[in-house]
Amino acid sequence: MANREALRELQVRLASRLQAARSEGMSVAWLAVRVGGKNFLFPLGQSGEIFPLSSLQTVPYARGWFRGVLNIRGGLYGVVDLAGFIAVDTGEERAEPAAQDLSVVTLNIALEVNCALQVDGLLGLRGTDAFASSSPPESGAPAYFGNQFLDIAGAHWQEIDLRILSQTPQFLSISA
Repeated sequence: MANREALRELQVRLASRLQAARSEGMSVAWLAVRVGGKNFLFPLGQSGEIFPLSSLQTVPYARGWFRGVLNIRGGLYGVVDLAGFIAVDTGEERAEPAAQDLSVVTLNIALEVNCALQVDGLLGLRGTDAFASSSPPESGAPAYFGNQFLDIAGAHWQEIDLRILSQTPQFLSISA
């Protein structure tokens, strides 16, 4: 129960910081998340809201990475296990989430896709000042992979272009 309260407090703090960053024009560029044991960055302008993953309704005959649908404020959102989708798309093994209280990040309404991405953990907001170096994506990486970053502590981060991801034919094809 304490974990749920801590998660809710983190989500409230992140939501208020996101709103402040958008309204004040701060140099925050990304929402940092943990997915399948890796660090990812979602551009703030392409990210939506953060919700706990609960009351998920499964969808029969869907791909393994499509978790189901979720009612968020009266709207239905398809929930994608991002780690599972990336593993299928890149041919890598999917690492199981360590967290028990998973969250979803909706895509920005401007992308016109009612979709939420399952993430294992929320790691806060990041600006360009948090990183020591950046490089373009590796050759053969999925089209939605943006730049790679190395932070000051030496951790690797992969940017995900949510606009490109939301338009990828494999992402839009959920039937098995």
